[in-house]
Amino acid sequence: MAHSKLFTINAPKPVGPYSQATLANGFIFTAGQIALNPKTNSLVVDSFENETRQVLENLRHVLAAGNAGFDDVVSTSIYCTDLSYFSVINQIYETFMGENKPARTTIQAAALPLGARVEISMIAAVR
Repeated sequence: MAHSKLFTINAPKPVGPYSQATLANGFIFTAGQIALNPKTNSLVVDSFENETRQVLENLRHVLAAGNAGFDDVVSTSIYCTDLSYFSVINQIYETFMGENKPARTTIQAAALPLGARVEISMIAAVR
């Protein structure tokens, strides 16, 4: 299977041995994004809402590196450390996704990298 790595300076550099995203067989598979600000390389922690927005902004830029956007997303996986934030995630997620309602999984995780409270990955179909 032919595949290529995607990279953008507008999203955080990976914190481990992985790519921001991989393009394969007409799909973009993003790595999980946490709320690292790509300009400061620090985690956004002032509020859960801003943390979630930063995650989705990071994903917006990673998808754009593959000429895709939120309208092209077909599946989303969300990990959060406390499911009591579920409704907050839904409200912010909906503002980013608009009318697109891809398949989605939301899982409570005991811990996430660098102390993040939310991490999201996506699969998008390339136009």
